[in-house]
Amino acid sequence: MSLSIGIVGLPNVGKSTLFQTLTKKQVSAENYPFCTIEPNIGTVPVPDSRLQALADISKSLKVLPTTIEFIDIAGLVRGASKGEGLGNAFLANIRSVDAICHVIRSFHNDDITHVENRIHPLEDADIINTELLLADLDQITKALPQVEKKAKSKDALSLEVLPILQKILPQIESGTAIRDAGLDSEELFAIKSYSFLTAKPMLYVVNTDETYTLNDDLIQSLGKSIIPLSIKIESEISLMEEEEQKEYLAMLGRDISGLDVLIRAGYDLLNLISFLTTGPQETRAWTVGRGTLAPQAGGVIHSDIERGFIMADIISYQDFIDCGGESGARQQGKLRQEGKSYIIQDGDICHFKFNV
Repeated sequence: MSLSIGIVGLPNVGKSTLFQTLTKKQVSAENYPFCTIEPNIGTVPVPDSRLQALADISKSLKVLPTTIEFIDIAGLVRGASKGEGLGNAFLANIRSVDAICHVIRSFHNDDITHVENRIHPLEDADIINTELLLADLDQITKALPQVEKKAKSKDALSLEVLPILQKILPQIESGTAIRDAGLDSEELFAIKSYSFLTAKPMLYVVNTDETYTLNDDLIQSLGKSIIPLSIKIESEISLMEEEEQKEYLAMLGRDISGLDVLIRAGYDLLNLISFLTTGPQETRAWTVGRGTLAPQAGGVIHSDIERGFIMADIISYQDFIDCGGESGARQQGKLRQEGKSYIIQDGDICHFKFNV
């Protein structure tokens, strides 16, 4: 399951430095607009402390975390929806991602220019959000006449999509993102092929100074999906040896880095969970969407498992730990056999049985 988060923002807010820190890839991060033109792509592991605990019990030779893809997308400027700057490339690249990580700048540094020649995080956020809304508005306005025409001809897909487009059009015109327009999951699925920009889940990363503080205006305006991060400090932490990192984080009163918080938040934003497999060869995390049934979860490992699914042996993570492994869990009645209707839970340790 390949899932991606696009890192977006105005030029020089810290996007490429964040990407470079996340992936340890050396990408351009010079101090001028449009340094990033082609999107840089990197795959990063999702932090999960459960894996090593399982591997210790199973004496696994390998530990394989699940991953998520981050894409560093060119900086956006005012007017991008009409092709200003690298707007067309930006919009094309962002349509391909599953979620958006929107970086806004709140730090002051006279040596790093700001494309708007001022520091105002809410105005930065508003510029990009407005451009995304305008792009969606343009797309709906162009699509509606064609959908209306096909609907009159009783085209089934158009009959399904038309009322949804008519529902979201006035909301976009009033400045409401599609993700906040009150659509249910079926409606969102029906318009998925349009890849509307404001339908994508979004979290904000506020690139702060070393204090990691946010003011109340930002919190009230941007909502819950907001992470304060000093990208400069996180970049420095990423260069430390593991023990040095732990000592430094302990000094800051934290167990994990801000980057780990961000990666985990991105994973949760996509409504993902991990089920686990463990044995002598490897302990591994697998990604599925919340609500996935057991056969489809098995299919993430191999299509043969989904096709020939019989049942799954399930042990919850905590039961596995408390019982000292699969054998102990089985003896204490903590291993359950689940069928095709079972919904996989985060942290389930699974052994799938199937016919080839």
